Amino acid sequence: MSAVVYPSSIQRPRTHRRIDWGYLVRTLAAAAVAGIFLLPILWWGLSSIKPTQEILSVPPKLFDFDPTLNWYRVVLGNADPTQLNVETTGSVGRGSGGSTFFSIPYLRDSAFVGVGSTTLVLLLAAPAAYAMSRFSLRWRKDLAFWILSQRMMPPIVAAFPLFFIFQRLGWIDTYHGLILVHAAMNVPLAVLLLMSFFDEVPRDLDDAAMVDGATRFGAFLNSLTLVRGGLVATAVLAFIFSWNEFLLSLVLTTGVVRTVPVASSTFTTAFATEWGYLAALGVASMVPIFVFILIVQRHLVRGLTLGAVK
Repeated sequence: MSAVVYPSSIQRPRTHRRIDWGYLVRTLAAAAVAGIFLLPILWWGLSSIKPTQEILSVPPKLFDFDPTLNWYRVVLGNADPTQLNVETTGSVGRGSGGSTFFSIPYLRDSAFVGVGSTTLVLLLAAPAAYAMSRFSLRWRKDLAFWILSQRMMPPIVAAFPLFFIFQRLGWIDTYHGLILVHAAMNVPLAVLLLMSFFDEVPRDLDDAAMVDGATRFGAFLNSLTLVRGGLVATAVLAFIFSWNEFLLSLVLTTGVVRTVPVASSTFTTAFATEWGYLAALGVASMVPIFVFILIVQRHLVRGLTLGAVK
């Protein structure tokens, strides 16, 4: 049999892939929103490696400058600005109140207070959230609203009463004082978050554990392993709130203990703002948060999406 030959003018129809315009629009919108949030971080990072004249240049320069690490050498390495020939906008080598620009002690204080307050928040919030989730409390909804209402009060309202109380107790400029205050601020939100995570765990698992001989505390520990993603998400939020808290840390410290936000305010002198040192400290203070989130990323995603899909 001879093969059938089609005329050259006849071609097989082509299949055109349709463009999903909805998906394209959503992707572009997401990229635009991400760019809006990332642009300040990029600008801050570029400012931390710019000489002073480039930081203040008008119009601003993005990449057309000679980068320098002198700001980091002073902020993180305790180098002498006069030896590095660093041009500052204010008084060289000191901030307001005579404090130096060396910031490793400030990062250490913030890390110590943040880790301590986050640990205390989890120790207090997890049992409270479990009890509210598992027990049939008479005023459960009212109690949940009362806990949430503690976050509605502006910190400035409690700042000066706390100052006088801490002054009488001798807790001004102490680590445990700041840890208690930051924990008190974050416990209400942590309780509500963890309560929603415990609600997603079936109560039958607790009943089965107690039938097998476990105590209520043992059932609670078993539930903790099932909501570890929620624990991680709560820990991240509590640590970030503590790391960024400014007002109460400013009121309750005088210089012996000083967190990064309070230390950053000293970089504004009576003459000008030391933008180079401030940018270097800002970038350095973001690194611990990014590292912490990268370490717990797998559990964090699970915790944030727990209960989103039934």
